[in-house]
Amino acid sequence: MLYDLIPFLLIAPPLCYGLLSLVCARRFFSRKIAADGYHPPVTILKPVKGVDAESFENFASWCQQDYPQYQMIFAVAAPDDPVIPVIRRLMATYPAVDIELVVDGRIYGPNYKVCNLINALPKAKYDLLIVCDSDIRVGPRYLREVTALFADPSVGLVSSLYRSPGVGTVPTALEAMGFTTEMIPNVMVALQLEGLTFALGASMAVRREALQKIGGFSALVAYLADDYQLGNMVYRAGYRLELSGYYVESVMKCESLRGILSRQLRWARTMRASRPGGYLASGITQPVPAAVLALLVSGFSVSGWAACALLGLSRLCCGLVFSRLFVCDALFPRYLWLLPVRDILAFGTWALSFLGNRVVWRSHVFRVLPGGTICELKEED
Repeated sequence: MLYDLIPFLLIAPPLCYGLLSLVCARRFFSRKIAADGYHPPVTILKPVKGVDAESFENFASWCQQDYPQYQMIFAVAAPDDPVIPVIRRLMATYPAVDIELVVDGRIYGPNYKVCNLINALPKAKYDLLIVCDSDIRVGPRYLREVTALFADPSVGLVSSLYRSPGVGTVPTALEAMGFTTEMIPNVMVALQLEGLTFALGASMAVRREALQKIGGFSALVAYLADDYQLGNMVYRAGYRLELSGYYVESVMKCESLRGILSRQLRWARTMRASRPGGYLASGITQPVPAAVLALLVSGFSVSGWAACALLGLSRLCCGLVFSRLFVCDALFPRYLWLLPVRDILAFGTWALSFLGNRVVWRSHVFRVLPGGTICELKEED
C-alpha cells in the first residue's frame, strides 16, 4: 500500500507548484490598481532591426495612446534597413505624434539591441523611459496604466506581462502557450514568494535616474538577457520594481518549428546562465520528468498511471484557468490538446540548456558565458 503512494509523492512538486501558481495569480490580479492620476511625460525607445509581422500596426498602436505627452524614438543601425520605410510611413500618418528616427551603426558590445538604445538615448527628452520590443502591440491605456505606478518615488522600474492571442499555426501556438502556462505562472510565484527582482523585456519603463545609477545602457551591452539584467541592476541599486497587470501583446509571425525551438533554447540557456541555481531547481516543477519517474518507479502499475492522470488533469485545469481567467489569450480550449507537447518541449529545452552554451539571435551566433555575458562567434569558431 505504501509502495503505491510513491508515484503520487513523485508528482507532488509540479502538482503543488501548479496550485500555488493559481493562488499567486489570483492574489496578484485581485490587487487594487494604483490611482490613475500621475502622468509624467514619457520617451518610448524602440530598437528595431528588420520588419516583423504587422510592423506598421504594431508601431501605430503606440501612436494611439490616450496620454498627454510622449515621444517615440526608433533606433536603427543600418541606413538600408527595410523597417525604415515603415517608420517613415508612420511619421507621415501620425504627424501630431513626436516621432524621431535615429540611424546609427556604432557598436559598443555584442548586444546590438542595446547598442541601438545607447545611440538613441541622447535624443530622449523626458526622464521616464520605456524600452519595448519591435513586435509589441499595446492598447490605448497602456501608458496611463504603467506610469501610474511611478507615483511612488521608490519605484525605479515597471515591466509588463505579455501574451500572444493571435496565433495561426501549431508552432506559434506552442510558443504562445509557453507564456500562458510557464512564464506567467512562474512570474506570479516569484512575485509572491520573493518579490520582483528582474524585468520582462517585452516592455520596461525605467526612471532615467535609476538607469544612470547603474551605469546607463552601457552596463547591459555585454549581456544577452539585457531585460533581466536591467531589472536586477535597478533592484540592486535600491529601487523597487513593479509589475503591471496591463498586458502587452507579442505579435508573432508564421515561423517554422525549427525557428521556434532555436529561440526557446536561446531563452533557456540565457536564463540558465543568469540564474543558475534557480534555473536548475526549476526542474522539479517540470511535469514530464515527474510523470516518467512515477511510471518507472511503479513499474507501469495502476498507481503510476493514476498519478500521471492526476498530474495531467491538473496541468490541463491550470492551463485553462490561466488562459481564460488571468491571461485572456483565447488559446484554450482550442489548443488544449497541445499542452502535453508544450510540456515535453519545455523539459527538452530545459535539459538541452545544460548541454551547450551557443545560441542564435537574429542570425548571429553567440557563446553564453558564466553570469550571462556573451561573445559573438565567427565562422571559424
